[in-house]
Amino acid sequence: MSQPVRKRGRWRPQLDRPALVALLFGLAGVGYRLVLTLHTVPVSNSDEATFGLAAMHIAQGRELPVFLYGQRYMGVLESYLAAPLIAVAGPSWPLLRLPLLLLYAVFLWLIHRLTRRICSPWFAAFVVGLLALGGERVVRDQLTVVGGRPEVKVAVLLMLLVVVGLARGTVRHRRLAVGLFGLLAGVAAWSDWLILPYLGAAALALLWVARRELLGWAGALLLAGFAVGIAPMIRDNLVAPPGEDSLSVLREVSTRAGPTPPWIRRLDGGLLEGVPLAAGLCPVDGCSRWQGWFGLLYPLLLVVAAALAVVAYRRAAGAPPGRRVGPVVHLALVVGAALTLLSYVRSPLAATSPLDNARYLSVLQLSLPAVLWPLWLAAVACWRGTVGALGRLAGALATAVLAALTATTLVVTVQFAATGTEASRVEERQARELADRLRAGGPHEVYGDYWTCNRLIFNTDESVVCAVLDGELTPGQNRYPAYWRQVGRADRPGYVLAAGSAAERRLRRLLGDRADAALLAEVGGYRVYHPETPVRPWR
Repeated sequence: MSQPVRKRGRWRPQLDRPALVALLFGLAGVGYRLVLTLHTVPVSNSDEATFGLAAMHIAQGRELPVFLYGQRYMGVLESYLAAPLIAVAGPSWPLLRLPLLLLYAVFLWLIHRLTRRICSPWFAAFVVGLLALGGERVVRDQLTVVGGRPEVKVAVLLMLLVVVGLARGTVRHRRLAVGLFGLLAGVAAWSDWLILPYLGAAALALLWVARRELLGWAGALLLAGFAVGIAPMIRDNLVAPPGEDSLSVLREVSTRAGPTPPWIRRLDGGLLEGVPLAAGLCPVDGCSRWQGWFGLLYPLLLVVAAALAVVAYRRAAGAPPGRRVGPVVHLALVVGAALTLLSYVRSPLAATSPLDNARYLSVLQLSLPAVLWPLWLAAVACWRGTVGALGRLAGALATAVLAALTATTLVVTVQFAATGTEASRVEERQARELADRLRAGGPHEVYGDYWTCNRLIFNTDESVVCAVLDGELTPGQNRYPAYWRQVGRADRPGYVLAAGSAAERRLRRLLGDRADAALLAEVGGYRVYHPETPVRPWR
C-alpha cells in the first residue's frame, strides 16, 4: 500500500509494488503520448483548429467564447486551458494539445486512486496498464482538441472520489467537498453534454452518502457550485436569439440525420463497431467481424457487474457507509456506461456512420474498472484455488478474456506506433508547406473548403484568412463570420482547393481559358489560384 513515511527528517511517499507498477505504466502511457503530441499525431484538422483559433482570441483578449464558434452546445474549456501557452509562445499544435496530455496524466492518476479504493491494488495497476495503451482511435480522443471528453472524465472521477471520501470520513471539510462536487458537475455539463449520464449516476451516489447533509449548508453549497460551473452556459442561452439556444440547436442536430435505421443496424454499429473502437481493440479504419467480440460481451459484463455490486451491497447491510460505498460507486459506473451506450445506439449515427462517431463512446473508459472487475475476481479465485470445478472453469474463461483484451489492445497500439503515424506526419507536413507558401507569397485572403480553411488560418497565425466554400463554390460552414467578411471585402481573393475536387473543377469552368493563367502553385495536394477578377458566383 502507498503511504507516507519519515526518514532522516525528510517526508516522502513509499510506493508498494502495485503502485510502483501502475506508476511505470502511467509514465509509459504519458511518454508515448508526449512523443505523438510533439509530432502532431494524430493529424490536425479544421475542427481542432477552431478550438485553437478560439484559444488565440482568448489569449489576445479579443473574444471570450462560451461555446465553439458556430455552435451553441460544445464548451471551449480546452481553448481556455491552452490560451496561456499560446499567449506566451504563439500558436502551435503541440502547445494546443499539451493541456490534454496533462489531463490524460491526471485521468490515469485519479482512476488508479478510485480503483484502488473500490477494488484492489493490483487490479488498479492492471487498469492503468490497459489505459496506457492506445491505437489511433483512442489517442485521437485523448489528445486532439475537439471538445469535452478529456476534461469531463477527470471531473467525474474527482466527483466519485469525493463520494468515497465522504463515505469513509477521510474528507476534513465536508461542506466544501460537496460544493466542489457541484462545481465539477456544472463545468462538466457546460463542457460536454455527453457526460450527463455519468453526472446523474454520480449525483445519486452523493445523495446516498450525504442525503441528510444536503438538507443544510452542504446542499446550498452544492447548488451554488453547480451554478458557478454552468454559469457561462446559462448566460449564453439567456442572450441567445430565438431558436439558437443549446436545446434548440441540439434538437435540430439530432433530427437532421433522416429516417431512423432499424434497431438491429444500430446495435450492430454501436456494439460490434463502436464499443471495440472506443476500447482500442480495432484500427481507426474499422473493426473486423472477429474484433467485435468485446462489443457482444460488454452488455453481459455490465449486467454481471451490476449484480455483483448489488450482492456486495446487500451483504454489507448494517455496515458503516465506508464499507458500502464501493458497491455504490460500482453501480454508478455501470449505470453511467449503460445509459451512455443506450443513448448512442438510439442515434441513427450508430448505424449510418459508426467509424466517425465512435468517439462519443470514449467516456466508457470511466467504467472500465467496474466492467472488468467481475472478470478479475473470477480469475483471481481460480488461480488461488478457492473455488470448485465450475468456478475454475469460469476463472479460466475470465483469464482468457482479460488476456485477449490486453493482447489485442497491445497489438493495435504497436501497429499504430510502428506503421500508422507516417500518414499523419506526411499530411501535417503538407499542410505546413501550404501555409508557409501562402504566408510568404500570398494571396493572404483566400477561399477554400471547410477542412482547409481554419487549419490554414491557425497554421499561419491569421496572416492568411480563409473563407469556406462548398463544392459548388457557394458559402459553406463558416464558423467565425469575421473571416468570411474579411475575404469578402478583398479586391482580389485567392482560392486554395484540393486538386481534382468538385470545387476546383467548378472554378476552372467559371474561369474558362483564364484558369491556367490564374494557377499560382500546387502544394501538398492543393492548387492555389489567384485570378485577376474575383469569382463569387453566389453574388
